[in-house]
Amino acid sequence: MTADPFSDILKLARAETLVTGGFTAGGPWAIRFPVPKTIKFFAVVKGGCWVTLDGEAPIRFATGDVGLLSAPRAFVLASDPDVSPVDAMTLFSGVGRTTAQLGDGDDFAHVGGHVLLDPVSGRLLADVLPPWIHVQANLPAATTFRWLLDRLVEERRSDLPGAELASAQLAQLLFIQILRAHLAGAHCAGSGWLRALSDPRIAPALRLMHEDPARAWRLEDLAAACAMSRTTFADRFRTVAGVAPLAYLTQWRMRLAEQALRDEAGKSVALIARSVGYTSESAFSNAFKRVAGKSPKSYRDDNMHKRSLTQVKDI
Repeated sequence: MTADPFSDILKLARAETLVTGGFTAGGPWAIRFPVPKTIKFFAVVKGGCWVTLDGEAPIRFATGDVGLLSAPRAFVLASDPDVSPVDAMTLFSGVGRTTAQLGDGDDFAHVGGHVLLDPVSGRLLADVLPPWIHVQANLPAATTFRWLLDRLVEERRSDLPGAELASAQLAQLLFIQILRAHLAGAHCAGSGWLRALSDPRIAPALRLMHEDPARAWRLEDLAAACAMSRTTFADRFRTVAGVAPLAYLTQWRMRLAEQALRDEAGKSVALIARSVGYTSESAFSNAFKRVAGKSPKSYRDDNMHKRSLTQVKDI
């Protein structure tokens, strides 16, 4: 593993960002989008608009602003909140249709997409995201956002070889930048690993546990890395991350074990146990069952069965 917990968790969650469409508009306009089935992002690449989430007051978006919606909320994009919206499903209906134009299309341009996560390990990310992130173009990260958005629009307009893959990679970078800006903005509320990543006082301990999850870490080792006493470190970690340091380590080990049980069919439970720091297969099985709710063997068998059903359905 690396000493980069953020990358570790994004890889484990198998976050994949897809650009799915966009539109241009001119004059008075408004579009109502349904409740998204996945995490949705959108960016204003020209002009400005009002964004109204169901039950919330309108928010002004300027050129370069980006939004990330993880809550199941319908929303409206509009030139003015008082304009009656058209339904997005109607506007974008038609096989393969991913773009639209309202009016002359000269005043406003938008690009949007989705972030797909693994149905199982993706919860690790989905459960800690705030319902809504608004990254404004006047933040220090604006230069990077502007460059990414310009390149993304250019790739989508071009007919160059590899444009589809380039667009996907740029969208993935945009998603990472959204999360980075959120962390840098010190807006992480509540507790959890996402907030813990933005806390420089306990970040060294997180990096150590992710770099070598199989090591028999002691509380004093982790506290020393953070230049704190055991008590101060333990209290700080629990407040920020929501769990005790060694409980976090156990949970991360089990997430890695789940991935191995799903993806490495030829690897024995004993080998997986050793890879995450357990010399005893029975001790590992007991710990896994406490976290996952079932034994490693049952977990692997259930996932193999689900995969077989999916493959049959695809035939």
